[in-house]
Amino acid sequence: MAIKEEIKKSSELRFDGRLIQVTFDVAEVNGKDAWREVVHHPGASAVIAIDDKGRIVMERQYRYALGRTLLEIPAGKLDGDEDPLVCAQRELAEETGYHAEEWHSLGTIATSPGFCNEMIHLYIAKGLTKGQTHWDPDEYVELEYYTLTDLMDAIRQEEIKDSKTLAAIALALPYLS
Repeated sequence: MAIKEEIKKSSELRFDGRLIQVTFDVAEVNGKDAWREVVHHPGASAVIAIDDKGRIVMERQYRYALGRTLLEIPAGKLDGDEDPLVCAQRELAEETGYHAEEWHSLGTIATSPGFCNEMIHLYIAKGLTKGQTHWDPDEYVELEYYTLTDLMDAIRQEEIKDSKTLAAIALALPYLS
């Protein structure tokens, strides 16, 4: 049996926030109505940045929704119809102070496709030069540097929980080995 596309029959905006919107949708699935709650997100870009010593630049920051700090790669949301690479370059500079000479796309991931349309564009950046950070007023991060071995140990010890970071590391392995 072939998987059939679900057809949206109606959509009602239930929440209109500063970052996300939430709709309650009714879709036709195999001739029957089914409800779908959808979180609408503008999308984001994230970066595996590698310094001149071959270390990966990581950020440790508090994540309010989880009530804990996480170890992550630099990332941030797209502004309007911003090009994902431009977003990645901006976020790397703002959060870490680094600028990169060399950029490679690692692809795009869907973070939680069961209920959210967020897509994150993943990049690898090399040829770093250090500048000044420009954090948002409500943002604070601590930079940490990891070798690939140390990063893999952190993953095995479940110190890294963030899905974009895990996916980016997996996709970047050919560049890191």
